[in-house]
Amino acid sequence: MDTELARTFLTVVVAGNFIGAAERLHVTQSTVSARIRALEDLLGCVLFVRNKAGARLTPAGRQFQRHASTLVRTVEQARQDVGIPRGFRGALTIGGRFGLWEQLLLKWLPLMLARAPDISIRAQIGFEGDLMLGLVEGQIDIAVMYTPQSRPGLKVGSLLNEKLILVSTTSEGAQQTGPAPGPGYVYIDWGPEFYARHSASYPDYAGPALTANIGWLGVQHILTNGGSGYFPERLVRTHLAAGRLQIRRDAPVFALSAYVVYPAEGDPAVFGPALDGLREVAGAAAA
Repeated sequence: MDTELARTFLTVVVAGNFIGAAERLHVTQSTVSARIRALEDLLGCVLFVRNKAGARLTPAGRQFQRHASTLVRTVEQARQDVGIPRGFRGALTIGGRFGLWEQLLLKWLPLMLARAPDISIRAQIGFEGDLMLGLVEGQIDIAVMYTPQSRPGLKVGSLLNEKLILVSTTSEGAQQTGPAPGPGYVYIDWGPEFYARHSASYPDYAGPALTANIGWLGVQHILTNGGSGYFPERLVRTHLAAGRLQIRRDAPVFALSAYVVYPAEGDPAVFGPALDGLREVAGAAAA
């Protein structure tokens, strides 16, 4: 079987529709449709039911998903094994959201390099959709994210419980009360759960003038231009200690959990030190 067909199938599963899959693969929607039709002809069954909500797996599609993941991961693992740099016994690719690299994964890197110097590390930044696709295809070995998806062959473990707090660059903003987050507010997209809780806490809020999908951008913006925003306490701890930011005490605090996702059958000699190190730095970050 052409692995490109299996990759396209898995991309549709992760994206949830053919349009999103085409964007991720940088091809046209008709190309995605043609590949899925070719795969269905090859297997002799229908893999997706297409409707207004997107593309839903059929029972046959759910059965094939496990085999497609195994096929693509096997090919990718073979490519990685062949490409291990000389002098190393193994290679590991880790991916995470930008905000989870800062003050977390960046502390894991030197720890891992010191404890397992014979393992080559490749570090990547991405959002949940890209990270999940990389895991499914075997291009990423370990990923740290906020909203993982359950996929055959992958384990999801709790890593860190974040607290999203509303901070302001001025004492007046920190002391403000009322139903709105305040002037100069930057909305950071921390995922669907945050959106739902934020909307419930501020039902009359018309909406922010500025939205960002990376917390670091929001922090830098309000530090330079003034304003407020919700950020993990871990990310703004040094700014709070230095007086550059202040907590708005009357504002609700939101929970945000981070997870580590990795193959269920990963090599313990490689994955063991990596996962232990991640849990160690996550524990220190939460302290």
